[in-house]
Amino acid sequence: MFDMSTDPPRKTMSQLRRGTVGYCVMALLGRRERYAVELVRELAAHQALAAGQGTIYPLLSRLRSDGMVATEWKESPSGPPRRYYSLTDKGRASLERFRGEWKQFSDAVDTFMED
Repeated sequence: MFDMSTDPPRKTMSQLRRGTVGYCVMALLGRRERYAVELVRELAAHQALAAGQGTIYPLLSRLRSDGMVATEWKESPSGPPRRYYSLTDKGRASLERFRGEWKQFSDAVDTFMED
């Protein structure tokens, strides 16, 4: 837990990001396969979710180890082959469970945050 009287907003955002960025990555992969740098760019488009390669590669490795994502090497039109990531059936099921839980959670928090 953190001290709300002294916790800087950046630290709060970091804690929120840590708990959700994996599911955001899974949601992106649920739409179509991507390579890691694409994921970094797409997350960076939303300041609150920006995550560097030092975060994304270990996350993708964990998701792969957990059976949530699969990988495939593909030739790149510009440069060396790239490892593409896609969501597995297990990953889709996990993401759907999270979506339901997230909706309940965010609705509950919103009831207290509204003026």
